[in-house]
Amino acid sequence: MSGKIEAETPELRLAKMGLVLPQAPVAVGNYAGFVLSGTLLAISGQLARRADGTLLIGRVGAGLSVEQGQEAAQLSALNILAQAKAALGDLSRIRHTLRLNGFVQSSADFHDLAKVMNGASDLIGGVLGAPGLHSRAAIGAHALPLNSATEIDALFVVA
Repeated sequence: MSGKIEAETPELRLAKMGLVLPQAPVAVGNYAGFVLSGTLLAISGQLARRADGTLLIGRVGAGLSVEQGQEAAQLSALNILAQAKAALGDLSRIRHTLRLNGFVQSSADFHDLAKVMNGASDLIGGVLGAPGLHSRAAIGAHALPLNSATEIDALFVVA
């Protein structure tokens, strides 16, 4: 035994949460999945895409529960981290999460948008630790691409 204590990495935290980082989704339009400029990393809106490529679809408050919305937000956040990993090679390069902008496809009378977005915020904070603390918006949307329940983008400060 060397006595060396191994630092807990974001990837290790993901594994402890029982989650696997998917492959970064490929952009399906005339845009980039991420843009790295100096110390800023912008991640394009990520849908609630599962590792097998299927989407968690539907409208929260009209067919989907708050818990299903939280699952969708968590899937979007996993795809954000997958894009960050593709951009940086190592999630430990993230120094601060500046912002998450969350869009929730919801019924007109659904007002628990912040509860849904907690699925993403909890995941980002749990995986990144202190650098995961962020500002946030939770916005209700009438429709999202491909009928995804959520779409979330992110802005990070990186090393």
